[in-house]
Amino acid sequence: MTIKHSALTRRTLLGAVLATAVLPRLAYGQQGRDPASQELTEMRISMTFDGRTMTATLYDNPSARDFFSMLPLDLTIEDFSNNEKIAHLPRKLTEEGSGPFGNERPYDLCYFIPWGNLAMFYADYRHPGLIRLGRFDEGYEALHVRGEFPLRVEAIS
Repeated sequence: MTIKHSALTRRTLLGAVLATAVLPRLAYGQQGRDPASQELTEMRISMTFDGRTMTATLYDNPSARDFFSMLPLDLTIEDFSNNEKIAHLPRKLTEEGSGPFGNERPYDLCYFIPWGNLAMFYADYRHPGLIRLGRFDEGYEALHVRGEFPLRVEAIS
């Protein structure tokens, strides 16, 4: 039995180096925009509960677009922990283009992947299972009101 070994050429070595440098970037670029530097869109929403209205602007990512396509929604908003309110969606959102964003701030509107719910933060937070959907613009003080209420979510035209 004869075993042939091919010689490692400069061309082969150069090709391997380029592939390891370029392919991960190409794959990342196909997943969507970098979640840490998402840009705001024209997709604006209002969230009304307990006679209070909050507005938010959504980011340019597949999960935010999926959420926007579901509107209008009638949900229930409730307290969770000491820094957020949550509302359960009727179905899970796409996770395409998701990833860590590392610059969490109060008044972010997020999607919690494991449970499939909205997470509306009014204090500092940090959790790896989130996709940021947008930012609250106005009326976000309503998030500090404790309790469980019917919630209406609508697109603002």
